[in-house]
Amino acid sequence: MMNVFAHLTQAEAELRQMEQDIADPAQMEDEKKYADLLERYAKRSDWFKDHGGYEMETRIRSILHGMGFGEFSPNTPIATLSGGQKTRLALARILLQAPDLLMLDEPTNYLDIATLTWLEDYLRGYSGALLVVSHDRYFLDRLVTTIVEIERHRSKKYTGNYSRYMELKAAEYESQMKQYEKQQDEISKMEEFVQKNIVRASTTKRAQSRRKALDKMERLDKPMGDLKKAHFSFETAVMSGKEVLRVDQLSVAYDEASPLFRNVSFDLRRGETVALIGPNGIGKSTMLKCLTGSLRPVSGEIQWGTKVQIGYYDQEQTGLNPSNTVLEELWSAYPGMEEARIRTVLGNFLFSGDDVLKKISALSGGEKARVSLSKLMLKEANMLILDEPTNHLDLFAKEVLEAALMDYEGTLLFISHDRYFLNKMAERIVELHPGGTEHYLGNYDDYVEKKQELEDIAREAAEARLASSKNSAKSDPSLSVTEKSGAASFEADKQAKREERNRQRKQEALEQQIAKLETEITELEAQMALPEIYQDYMKLQELQESAEDHKLQLAKAYEDKQLQ
Repeated sequence: MMNVFAHLTQAEAELRQMEQDIADPAQMEDEKKYADLLERYAKRSDWFKDHGGYEMETRIRSILHGMGFGEFSPNTPIATLSGGQKTRLALARILLQAPDLLMLDEPTNYLDIATLTWLEDYLRGYSGALLVVSHDRYFLDRLVTTIVEIERHRSKKYTGNYSRYMELKAAEYESQMKQYEKQQDEISKMEEFVQKNIVRASTTKRAQSRRKALDKMERLDKPMGDLKKAHFSFETAVMSGKEVLRVDQLSVAYDEASPLFRNVSFDLRRGETVALIGPNGIGKSTMLKCLTGSLRPVSGEIQWGTKVQIGYYDQEQTGLNPSNTVLEELWSAYPGMEEARIRTVLGNFLFSGDDVLKKISALSGGEKARVSLSKLMLKEANMLILDEPTNHLDLFAKEVLEAALMDYEGTLLFISHDRYFLNKMAERIVELHPGGTEHYLGNYDDYVEKKQELEDIAREAAEARLASSKNSAKSDPSLSVTEKSGAASFEADKQAKREERNRQRKQEALEQQIAKLETEITELEAQMALPEIYQDYMKLQELQESAEDHKLQLAKAYEDKQLQ
C-alpha cells in the first residue's frame, strides 16, 4: 500500500537527509549554504505537508481497517489472500489514491455489512466525483444523487437516489401511457368520423379535413414498460408443523481447526422469515450446511419439526451439473415431469427456445442463479434455506424474487449482505458471532437502530464509571496529594523541571521539547489507530491536524537546536 505514496516516501527520505545535514556542524561554516539548506528544508516540508505526507500512514491504517484488514499483519503476502480479499485490497488501494474521478464497478461485492457501511460513509465524504455501477440498491439509495439508466440502446438521466429513480420511472411511464391512450382515443374518433362521412356530399369536406389532420398528426409511440422479467412463485406441497426448527448450543469447525462459532441457539416457527447475518468468515454458510446435513457440528443439537420439507439454495451453485444442458438439469431433478411443463417453467425464468439447450458450464452467474431458483420452485418445499439469493441477479430479477418470497406461505431462513433485501424481507435478524448469537426483532433498519442504541448505552455507562472513579479519588482523605492530582501533578512537575533547565541551558530545553513532541506524536498516532476512531471522521480529522501541527513544531525545534 505504501507504493501509492511513493512520491511522499521519497520526499520524506529527502527531509530526513536534510535534517542530518542541518545537524552537521560543518554545514554552519558556510552561512549562505546553510541558509539555502534551511530554505530548501522549509519548502520541502511545506510540500510534504500540503500533499498529506504526515497523514499517509494514518490513512493507510484507517482504510485497511475499514476494508476489513484491521487484524492482518502488514507483512501478509498478497499471494495468501483469497479472491474476495484481493478484490477488497484493490479497492482499498484505489481509495488511497483519491483520484479526481473515482470509477467503481460493483464495489460492494465480497463486502460484509460492517465493511459496506464503512465504505458508504467514506464515499459520502469523498471530495472527488464518483461514477458507480452497482446492483446494490441500499448502497445506491445512500450514496448517489443522479442515476443514468441504459436500456434499449438509449440512456436517460434521473435526479435522485435509487428509490427516487423508481418513483420517477413509474410516474413517467404512467404519464406517457395516459398521453398515448388519449391520442389513440382521439385517432379512433377521427377515423370513425372520416369513415362515416367521406362519401356524403354534405360532410365530405369535413371528413377530408379530418383525414388531412390525421395524416399530419405526429403519432406517439406506445410506451414500453420494463424489459421482459422472470416471473415465478414458490408453492408448498404440504404444511409443516408449527415448530419448524430448534438449534441448541451448536458449535462448528472444519477438521481439527478451532470452532468457527460456539453455543449458537435459535428457533424457527412456521411462516417466519429470519435473516442470519455476521462478518465474512464467521461461518454463516457453514451453519446452513449443518442445517441441511452436509456438515456435522462439533457439538450441539439440531431438531427439525414434523413434515418439514427443505429447499436449499447454494450461492456457489455446486448442485448444478456443468455437463448438463439447462433442460437436462431440470429433467434430471424431476424425471417424471413432462418436457412441456419443464419448458414452461424455464420460460418463466427467461430460458426460451434454444436457451434451454445451453450447457450449464456456459452460463453466466445470473443464468446459473435462475436455473437453481427454477429447481427450487419445482421442489415445493415448506422450508426454504437461501444462501445469498440475490447474488448475480439484476435489479429487476431481485424485485421478482422478493415478490415471490413475500407471497411464500412457508418458513424462510436466509443469509444476505443485500441490505435492501434484508429490509424488505426480514422479520427477525439473528447475528452470528464466535461466542453465539444475538437476536433482533424487525428488519435491517430496526437492527441498525437497536445496535446503535446498545452502543450508546454502553458508552454512557463507561463514562459514568469513569466519572465516579474520579470523584471517589478526589473525596478520599486517605489518598495523598500526589495520588489525588494524578497525571496533572506529574505534568506540572515536568513543566517546572523544564523551566529550570531553560534557565540553565537553552540547548537542553530544546532537547526536552523534541522528546516531548516525539512522545505526543506517538500517542496521537496510537489514538488514530484505534478502531473506534476510524468510524468518527470528525475526531480522526482533529487528531490528524494535531499530529501535523506537532510534526511541524518538531521540525522547527530541530532547526532551532542547530542555531544555538
